[in-house]
Amino acid sequence: MGCLLKGGGGLYARLRIGAVLLAAGEGSRMGGVAKSLIRLQGVPLINRHLIALSGAGVDEVVVVTGHARDAVEAQVQTFPVTLAHNADFAMGQQSSVRLGLSALSGNFDAVIILLADQPLIGASDLTELIAAFKKKPYGNIVMPMVGEQRGNPVVIDAQARAQVLASETNLGCRHLMDRNPDMVFTHQTDNTRFITDLDTLDDLTQLAQRTGWKLELPTSEVTA
Repeated sequence: MGCLLKGGGGLYARLRIGAVLLAAGEGSRMGGVAKSLIRLQGVPLINRHLIALSGAGVDEVVVVTGHARDAVEAQVQTFPVTLAHNADFAMGQQSSVRLGLSALSGNFDAVIILLADQPLIGASDLTELIAAFKKKPYGNIVMPMVGEQRGNPVVIDAQARAQVLASETNLGCRHLMDRNPDMVFTHQTDNTRFITDLDTLDDLTQLAQRTGWKLELPTSEVTA
């Protein structure tokens, strides 16, 4: 049974979609904060992302943990997700991407790779990327682009996933895109949620001032 996409010009077969939610980083530029546990309007970012993924119709989610593993896993225990712990999280994001892709069970037409520190990403944004993936005229990877700035999440197909997993090195999606630009379809958009992330404490302050929303760091008791 197909689904009708607005402006899509017809019916598209339903895809089997997986997701890898990267929540392993140590937040070094934020003083060691587990950014996935930052609360926006009282709700941890990781919970917001899982709700968004569910709302976008994703079939399976792998959450990759690392820094503050126990606290992050405790936060998502009520969600039907697969947990994959990256013991080498300090080595960077590439190993987490590969671990998450390998932890997905079965075959998927598309996989969303989502960063836990993107506070404004919701189901409608993910649906926008899925629609772009379905309608792309070429490529194996859909990457949002706002003006000249690259955004996230990205959506990859089965071939790109297999290429990452077959690599003998920790070939992250960013490296794959840089080395193989012909695999990338750029989704041009004015949706700034794709380029809004939280790297520093100043980022939190600026976002709070811009939106009027309350952002709170996790307490030391939560991440201990």
